[in-house]
Amino acid sequence: MAGAGMPPLEMCRPKHLLVSLVPRASPAHECKYKAMVLKHHPDKRKAAGEQIGEGDNDYFTCITKAYEILSDPVKRRAFNSIDPTFDNSVPSKSEAKENFFEVFSPVFERNARWSNKKNVPKLGDMNSSFEDVDAFYSFWYNFDSWREFSYLDEEEKEKAECRDERRWIEKQNRAARALRKKEEMNRIRTLVDTAYSCDPRIKKFKEEEKAKKEAEKKAKVEAKRKEQEAKERQRQAELEAARLAKEKEEEEVRQQALLAKKEKDIQKKAIKKERQKLRTTCKNWNYFSDNEAECVKMMEEVEKLCDRLELASLQCLNEALTSTTREGGKAAVEKQIEEINELIKREREEAEARLRQAMKSSERSTSGGGGGSKNWSEDDLQLLIKAVNLFPAGTNSRWEVIANYMNLHSTTGIKRTAKDVINKAKSLQKLDPHQKDDINKKAFDKFKKEHGVVPQTESAAPSERFEGLVTDSAPWTTEEQKLLEQALKTYPVNTPERWEKIAAAVPGRSKKDCMKRYKELVEMVKAKKAAQEQVLNAAKAKK
Repeated sequence: MAGAGMPPLEMCRPKHLLVSLVPRASPAHECKYKAMVLKHHPDKRKAAGEQIGEGDNDYFTCITKAYEILSDPVKRRAFNSIDPTFDNSVPSKSEAKENFFEVFSPVFERNARWSNKKNVPKLGDMNSSFEDVDAFYSFWYNFDSWREFSYLDEEEKEKAECRDERRWIEKQNRAARALRKKEEMNRIRTLVDTAYSCDPRIKKFKEEEKAKKEAEKKAKVEAKRKEQEAKERQRQAELEAARLAKEKEEEEVRQQALLAKKEKDIQKKAIKKERQKLRTTCKNWNYFSDNEAECVKMMEEVEKLCDRLELASLQCLNEALTSTTREGGKAAVEKQIEEINELIKREREEAEARLRQAMKSSERSTSGGGGGSKNWSEDDLQLLIKAVNLFPAGTNSRWEVIANYMNLHSTTGIKRTAKDVINKAKSLQKLDPHQKDDINKKAFDKFKKEHGVVPQTESAAPSERFEGLVTDSAPWTTEEQKLLEQALKTYPVNTPERWEKIAAAVPGRSKKDCMKRYKELVEMVKAKKAAQEQVLNAAKAKK
């Protein structure tokens, strides 16, 4: 702006001159400027007889240029921005260690002159609130300074000879101004950062915030602990209520069971009493005959009545025998015998009809499977059921093994193929439950007869058809089987009192039961291996 060398105002920095030179804001200021110009004008001074030197002429130029700059608000701001008397220093942390407010308060007040915003907040003291301190640092971290450095431009673009030169000068000046502005803002930021790091109030606020967070954290932990305790108490109460309800329910069930057992015992005793009464009455009347053979036959029929008749029927019969003569009693007993025999006859006929129907259905369903699929006798059906139980699902070449097993043990001489066995097994699975009961019962009775086991009156359930043959009073469950296998592994052959320990490991089973089951398993394994070896040998022979 002023060209190379010292700027015009720097040559006339005396305080008396700068104070007297003010912008053209009023007629009074204009008059002062004119008075000074008249006083120092070279022509005026020559007329007064003063000797004018070269320096005096420069002094008058300085006055003129000073007025020109100070009367323009933009140029005056540029001039004021580079006040050489302004202290740009920033206190260090060591200086503010003891007297923070005394050191930094004047510095912030001094730099507040550059702010574009009015009402610059004060640094405050140790008792300032968090909001005041936060507002103070927020203001200075976002400080908007009007200070600029165009007065220090080294070249004036008005003195350029052409447009390109003016552009080049403007570019150089902008770069220099931006650099100085950046340095100024870095200085302000350094001042604010230093003050913030040394401010004892910030440390106090941080400690208070930390203590507050710790208190909140403890309160949350305590609340969570209380909530967990409340939930645990509620859970315990619910468990206790559930336990009491369960105990009450179990007690009710137990009482009902006891009541049912008592009623059953009473009914048993009543039936036993009525049966004994019937036997005694018939015995007293010599079973209504004087012939010994007829007496024995009548005795058997009376026992049949005792087994078949319900309590109400027995009571009615006994009442009839009590209130009648021997002939009337004989007629009443014979009538009941005829009804029972008729009922037994019907049951037998229905069972035989179901069995015949099952045989016919199985023959029809397998009639298209070749010569080996026909003529399935009752023995072959029972043998098939036994083989299916003996070789369960998962056996290698299961149906070939079953067919080979049947060919070895069948007495009919008919050779069965795997396809014949599969078709027959499928047809048996499709039978109704009554037909399955008949077949299973015959197979089971035959097995027990062969092994010398007393037949049971109840037939096997339909679902037990392919579950395995039962030889004990109670069948072995899957859990008992697993316990037995584990016990056999735990106690090897050389273990003293091995079978007593194995029986102790299987609840509800005696030593005899465990030994018997073990022999059955060994026989099953041997039979499976033999059947599989025969199938493999047959396959090798075909190759």
